[in-house]
Amino acid sequence: MTGAADTREALVSLATEARQLADGLVGEEHAALVERLERSVIRPLQQELGPFERDGDEKRPRASVEARLYRVARQATLLRLAGEPSAALLEATAALHDLVATLFPDRFPALTRALRKLPPSIVIGDDGPYLVTNAPVTDWLGVPLPDRPQLALCRCGESKLKPLCDGSHADVGFRDAKDPNRVPDRRDSYVGIQLTVLDNRGLCAHSGFCSDRLPTVFHAGEEPFVTSSGGRLDEIVRAVRACPSGALSYAIDGVEARAQVDQVRDPAIEVSKDGPYRVTGGVPLVDERGDAVPRNEGASLEHYSLCRCGKSQNKPFCSGMHWYANFHDPPPPTGREPTLFEWAGGYPALLRMTRIFYGKYVPEEPLLTPLFARMSPDHPERVASWLSEVFGGPTFYSDRYGGYTRMISQHLNKALSEEQRARWVQLLCRSADEAGLPDDPEFRAAFTAYIEWGSRLAKENSTPGAQPPPNMPVPRWWWVCDAYPDARASALAPPAEAEEQPLTLPGPDEPVGFEQHIRPLFREGDRRSMRFAFDLWDAQDVAAHADAILVRLREGSMPCDGAWPAEHVAVFERWVSSGKQP
Repeated sequence: MTGAADTREALVSLATEARQLADGLVGEEHAALVERLERSVIRPLQQELGPFERDGDEKRPRASVEARLYRVARQATLLRLAGEPSAALLEATAALHDLVATLFPDRFPALTRALRKLPPSIVIGDDGPYLVTNAPVTDWLGVPLPDRPQLALCRCGESKLKPLCDGSHADVGFRDAKDPNRVPDRRDSYVGIQLTVLDNRGLCAHSGFCSDRLPTVFHAGEEPFVTSSGGRLDEIVRAVRACPSGALSYAIDGVEARAQVDQVRDPAIEVSKDGPYRVTGGVPLVDERGDAVPRNEGASLEHYSLCRCGKSQNKPFCSGMHWYANFHDPPPPTGREPTLFEWAGGYPALLRMTRIFYGKYVPEEPLLTPLFARMSPDHPERVASWLSEVFGGPTFYSDRYGGYTRMISQHLNKALSEEQRARWVQLLCRSADEAGLPDDPEFRAAFTAYIEWGSRLAKENSTPGAQPPPNMPVPRWWWVCDAYPDARASALAPPAEAEEQPLTLPGPDEPVGFEQHIRPLFREGDRRSMRFAFDLWDAQDVAAHADAILVRLREGSMPCDGAWPAEHVAVFERWVSSGKQP
């Protein structure tokens, strides 16, 4: 493009294409698609362009919905890459990308490949959404949201597609002006013996990360807010660095330690529970003219909190008004018990706990220091990922580090003592307290049960000469765990001789029955190892879980000590396909 006229002509063409697409979609099956096009694509473009006419539109043969939607999305993508995109174009592009990714996911990678080379940024349109480029977004549990290099995140608090924008800001008349009665922009210094805490109340998002976790230093609702000598140096530094709004910093010998406060992190956005967007990794925040959004005195450029309820007095930054506005995300589906992972607060809460444990307690505990002296810098992340997966969350550990076999390899021949194991359990439970994990009896019973079980298993596996069974799945813990003592093979047990059972495989035309053909395929050891889930010698249990068992048999991960011969798998497949006869 060479000028404003060319830019306008291209946007008019895009708006016309989108209009024709929406007008051509009829029927109830297209109602949601048409509404999204109207509210999040056509509306922002028309608001920017104002009245326009386009004569001589090319008449194309009627194509499929997929082809027409992809064509419009590709046109928007090329415009977004061509120069300095307007907020309206970014909003429209984000909606089109989400529609393509949702409806026609196979088309999405080709559509967005070029966009992924752009640097991360957040553009704030006037009275509009946050327009995010290449900053990964997770929910409050640390679970990644669907990957979209171009996003429009709700800013008014009224979207029905939270956290995505659905155009509701235009309906409710959202305005992004700051409230003249907001907390003043003033940075205070609180001098202590070892350091000086710097704080700007005008930037605080009232997340409670400081006052809830270190109340001897940070006093909610009191003056002075900070008592800089009320805690240990490392505790104060940890609390300052955890501040999600960037309101806190500290100085030593009169020099601000901004480089230590602002951590080196990849760009990321967390959609906090019923609260703001928490941005980390130094994602640039600019207005639609490309100018940096003004910040309060002393504000961090590496981490900040953006209003999500639409009520902040310090827009675009959160001022804690979501508490008073009673802002809530849609409730989870009813009738489903939360997992331990969800109840704990997800990966962020578990990571907070492991960082306290390995950063505070391990270095000062003589029993544990030798064990972790050579641990990798990301060891807290690894343990938090393992616990996330064990407690019913996503397969973070398996995906990132290698699953059960990798975990077992970390304990082999370490010769852990009972004193070390018991101290590890004690200090990890103390770290859970300090990290603010739930302290209700039900959660702590399940949490402590796993920590005890897992640490005793680790001690057993660490015995020199131990031979833990290979290829076991990552355990999955629940509120009540039916894990029996004999449900697994002990790493210290002497090698068992192969179990000899007479096997009679059915002939090609012979009906396959459970008692005659299937039950003998499962050994006593196989049965013990799976008793926590079901009984492999019970026809009803095996029938209920047959599909999952068949997947494991085909991939060779069941039994854990070696895959079945192909002819045995074929017999099980015949039993399943023929109706699972007794």
